[in-house]
Amino acid sequence: MGCGKTTIGQRLAALLGRDFYDLDQVIESHYGASISTIFKEKGTVYFRKLEAKVLGDLLEHQTDVVVATGGGTPVYGDNMSLINDAKKNRCVYLKVDNEVLIQRLWKQRQHRPLIASISAINDLEEFVRKHLFERTFTYEMAQLKIDVTDLDADRAAQAIKQACIRPKSL
Repeated sequence: MGCGKTTIGQRLAALLGRDFYDLDQVIESHYGASISTIFKEKGTVYFRKLEAKVLGDLLEHQTDVVVATGGGTPVYGDNMSLINDAKKNRCVYLKVDNEVLIQRLWKQRQHRPLIASISAINDLEEFVRKHLFERTFTYEMAQLKIDVTDLDADRAAQAIKQACIRPKSL
């Protein structure tokens, strides 16, 4: 959440000459409603089940594409195993310094259903630290880990491209 997955993913796809999919946008198209609306009307459990189904379908039917998932996607169900399938996919964890992440999310919170109701930056900081604590174990399972804290989207995409060129054993 807030690390630049969509922007960096779009740039990476362009660099690689591949199609790009933002999982949230695919879900919105499939469901015919915004992520915020799905959360409000159906709840978190429904959303996570829908997300897992759409992710599975996308990865099964698309090859040689770049996919940006939501920050919670890898943590639920068997999603990380599906994403991290070394035979077909290259999973990248975009790391961002906590303070930078908190500042970005503070500015964007109205557009993010999980944090839209947070009204104090201290509460957001607690939310981010809690979620990162819960998610980091799963995130660290990614085949590639790239710190993008000090990189703009173009440089981050280039760094990922270079890391993907290296043999998978690195």
